[in-house]
Amino acid sequence: MNLVDALILGIVQGLTEFIPVSSTAHLVFALRWLGIYHDDPLKQTATMAVIQMGTLVAAIVYFGRDIRGITTAFIRENADILKRQRSLQWDKFSSEARLGWLLIIGSIPIGAAGILFKKQIEGVFTKNLMVIASMMIVIAIALAIAERIGSQTRSINSVSLKDALIVGFAQALALIPGASRSGSTIMGGLFSGLNRESAARLSFLLMIPAVAASGILEMREALKVLSMGDLSSLVLGTIAAGISGYLAIWFLLSYLRNRTTVIFIVYRVVVGALIIFLIKSGWMAASVN
Repeated sequence: MNLVDALILGIVQGLTEFIPVSSTAHLVFALRWLGIYHDDPLKQTATMAVIQMGTLVAAIVYFGRDIRGITTAFIRENADILKRQRSLQWDKFSSEARLGWLLIIGSIPIGAAGILFKKQIEGVFTKNLMVIASMMIVIAIALAIAERIGSQTRSINSVSLKDALIVGFAQALALIPGASRSGSTIMGGLFSGLNRESAARLSFLLMIPAVAASGILEMREALKVLSMGDLSSLVLGTIAAGISGYLAIWFLLSYLRNRTTVIFIVYRVVVGALIIFLIKSGWMAASVN
């Protein structure tokens, strides 16, 4: 992998991690197009894990004030409960401390699924373009239904335990390639009645612990399977992912304040259908293995 390859992968990762079009789909396609590790799914997974750390940093920087507020309130109010030996009373928490608990609870589904299906995630299943294309279309349809029936009247401060679990289980769908972490979680938020901007904001906040945990686990594998030359190139890719990811967060939150997700739904269906057509017509193989 050279610096140009790493730069392309970083930009692709940054732009598609937060916009609901599936970063995995675009990264797998980019890796296939660039001819990088086409016969080694483990190295492909490791490459994605390294570059994804750039988008993690982007989310932490963008939501730095939110993270500080949530963390401070969570520690202070829970420490006060322990100090005074009081019982936990949900309605006594501030909205920020409650959100801290909800982010923890909402992260459990993807954490459990990630551990249970680690081998499949690192294998050829998550690099299969037919699976990716099918999930792009499936989630597009589900997102369209959520747009149609969701009330979109609630803000992130009104998120309940039920909402956190719905969005958390929706996030677990992102382990299936093509589903899209942001697409799945925004869909879950809309089904819960959140407005589009709040659904996206909750999606990005939930992404932070999930990507941090998976990144730490995958980074150990990456150091084993990737060469020092590849890792050096990926430093540029990670920086590019961070910068483009920050811009993608800003764009999507601004876009969803006054617009629907229809453009992303249409994009997902068109790209998914095109990939299936190319595979069925023999122009492209579903898997390199």
